[in-house]
Amino acid sequence: MSDALLSAAGFGIEAVKLSGQREINEFQILEALEIHEGTSLALFDAAGARDRLSQMAWVKNASVMKLYPSTLQINIEERVPYVLWQRGDLVSIVNESGDVITDEVDGRYANLLLVVNHGAQRRASEINIALETVPELRPRVRAAFLISDRRWDLQLENGISIRLPEDNIDAALADLVKMDEESGLLSRDIVAIDMRLADRVTVRLSDEAAEERKIMTGGQGRAGKKERDT
Repeated sequence: MSDALLSAAGFGIEAVKLSGQREINEFQILEALEIHEGTSLALFDAAGARDRLSQMAWVKNASVMKLYPSTLQINIEERVPYVLWQRGDLVSIVNESGDVITDEVDGRYANLLLVVNHGAQRRASEINIALETVPELRPRVRAAFLISDRRWDLQLENGISIRLPEDNIDAALADLVKMDEESGLLSRDIVAIDMRLADRVTVRLSDEAAEERKIMTGGQGRAGKKERDT
């Protein structure tokens, strides 16, 4: 009855102004506010509404202000998506600190780097920052795998695996880009490039390319054995 009287006196909620939301749609915010027909601004539980908004996956901070006589002002600070994190079959969106935002992933986040394996979400910034130094390569990287919690393997969009060293990642990536510019290395029929050793780069051919090379050399030499990731 109090709500109805105050609403009739001109203090009903007639407008809701939203700001700051990008990932969350307006309907989700309005649903969390729980505004009903005849709800008065004076008796509206702003603290409860703020708590409900703060429980939403994308919301980092939320404020709810009453602007008399009839307006609610809602300000949202969202969490910022940084990378996609995969462990097993589960993929999540995480922020720069490695905290999971949500497991609901769609095509809008396809440009985020995919980091794989446990612990990768906490160290994603180191590989992301390293890739920023080679903008020619970054669009070709589909995923980064944290290996034994020590180093990274990159998987390119064409399936080539790049085995990076534990240290001096920036230098290794710069060398890789240089080799590609000079010889088109990343467009060749290969499956892996091993850069873990500072004094050498090892390239593993695909089975087809290895067999073709064997035929061309008259059977001399043989394809290298498959290596285990360490």
